[in-house]
Amino acid sequence: MTTQKRPDPIRTWLDGTRAGALAADAHRQSVAVAASDHAVDDQAFIDALSVDVLA
Repeated sequence: MTTQKRPDPIRTWLDGTRAGALAADAHRQSVAVAASDHAVDDQAFIDALSVDVLA
């Protein structure tokens, strides 16, 4: 029997996470993604990646 090791989490560095500019930019980007013609496909892709992480 082989044991599968879970992959290491992805780590990112966000400079100034308490700055209002970060929140504003994150919101701007999320609105742009949601308004995209590819929003449904993009969300399906994220959901497919997230299944194993949440299980």
